[in-house]
Amino acid sequence: MVSAHRIIAIVSPESAPIKRIISDARERSQLIDATYGRRTRAVIIADNGSVVLSAIQPETVAARLIGKQEQDAAGPGDE
Repeated sequence: MVSAHRIIAIVSPESAPIKRIISDARERSQLIDATYGRRTRAVIIADNGSVVLSAIQPETVAARLIGKQEQDAAGPGDE
């Protein structure tokens, strides 16, 4: 799990700048590979410099994040 309030960006891993960010995070020991051996489909960048690799599509990660925020905004018992 990634703390939702720490996320700065959710991006696709194909571009050269993102590949550079991944490489830099690996060198700084701030890369978290959460793909479980599957293909990287999303890169989550956190405010503390950590970079998380995910096997879930960026759109899916974003949709889950938005859904969680809406659920939190509804408050307890407002379901």
